[in-house]
Amino acid sequence: MSSLCKDTRPNMWRILFVAPDGSRKTLRLGKMAKRSAEAIQRHVDALLAAKIAGQPMPRETAVWLDGIGDRLRARLAGVGLVGSKPRLTVDQYLAEWLVSKRLEGLKSSTLATLKHDIADAEQWFAGRLLSTVTGEDVEQFVAALRKRLSPATLAKRVQRVRQAFQDACERNLLERNPFGRIRVSSGNPAERRVYVPVQQVERVIAVCPNVHWKLLFVLSRYAGLRIPSEALLLKWGDVDWERGRMTVPSPKTERQGKPYRVIPLFPSVKPYLDQAWEITPEGEEFIFPEAWRRRAQGPAGWVNANFRTVALKILRKAEIEPWPRLWQNLRSSCESDLAATFPIATVTKWLGNSPSVALRHYVDPTDEAFERAKNWVPGTPEKRAKSGALGAQNSAQQERALICTSRKD
Repeated sequence: MSSLCKDTRPNMWRILFVAPDGSRKTLRLGKMAKRSAEAIQRHVDALLAAKIAGQPMPRETAVWLDGIGDRLRARLAGVGLVGSKPRLTVDQYLAEWLVSKRLEGLKSSTLATLKHDIADAEQWFAGRLLSTVTGEDVEQFVAALRKRLSPATLAKRVQRVRQAFQDACERNLLERNPFGRIRVSSGNPAERRVYVPVQQVERVIAVCPNVHWKLLFVLSRYAGLRIPSEALLLKWGDVDWERGRMTVPSPKTERQGKPYRVIPLFPSVKPYLDQAWEITPEGEEFIFPEAWRRRAQGPAGWVNANFRTVALKILRKAEIEPWPRLWQNLRSSCESDLAATFPIATVTKWLGNSPSVALRHYVDPTDEAFERAKNWVPGTPEKRAKSGALGAQNSAQQERALICTSRKD
């Protein structure tokens, strides 16, 4: 179907063939061994046959085509055997990438986060062809970000852009990922983790302006709910008063097939739910006011709640110094307390994360655990009756929980 011809210069080859439209074409291969030229000729014949028959190219040829360099592909495109690769700039590609993520069904809040995380790359590489970005370019980009971002933020943004460039490789827009060899440490997540004692939380609750604000702090610190998404989606139908349980909707884990989780109706939570029930208008479906949800949920998800601003005012009124990551540390403090009493597998089911995530990002040994450890001797498990509404727990279970909480360190 085609002819392999030797050029006038040594080891220079070309392939002659007749295109489907009857025109004569010449594909110049350049300098290479005859065996390599013959291998290319076989794939050229396969491409010609597929075009003439109006059929897809053979799988072997498709795999070969994905692996060839830009120069040979451009020559094949020049003689009409294949289409040319799109010449996208980085900012054009990243815009298309966001659209593809939206079509995959990602939530608006997740899309907003992705857009924010890749904004630096869009600006830094604006106008640069996607295929021209090198590992050296990436190193300069990361060095510039490192000067103004925390390690955790830097790691997250590099991870997002690396993911986008890896998707470009899978779409055959790039031969290799220039971010592939870049490794950025996220630092120690415990540096911004603070255990919030119950005594502080009680002082905060005492000065809250109304029942719903009290309940918001209670659900975060005593039940480990994510604020605002999980709390504002709670309905009265989610509370099983008779069995002492509560179904918590979980938008964050919905895509992992876990749209909700069931937690105990903890005794520290129940009185505040009772108070909220007393003031709820008859027929109201949600626990928190409708005005809160309307204000909190916008096109990009739960980004307009502004709960932090009001919460900081409440902390100042209680004369308490604000702790970092206000709502996250309330949730992590709850998980630390639970992990000191219950098996970590049970706790993570209740809180909606995995044991590895809990131990790295949430659970810390509490001061009480350190005090109890002063009297602990190997081989003589501590015997201590558990008081309070959680009921008795056997000492072996306590010992396992303490070991789990300490393994993080």
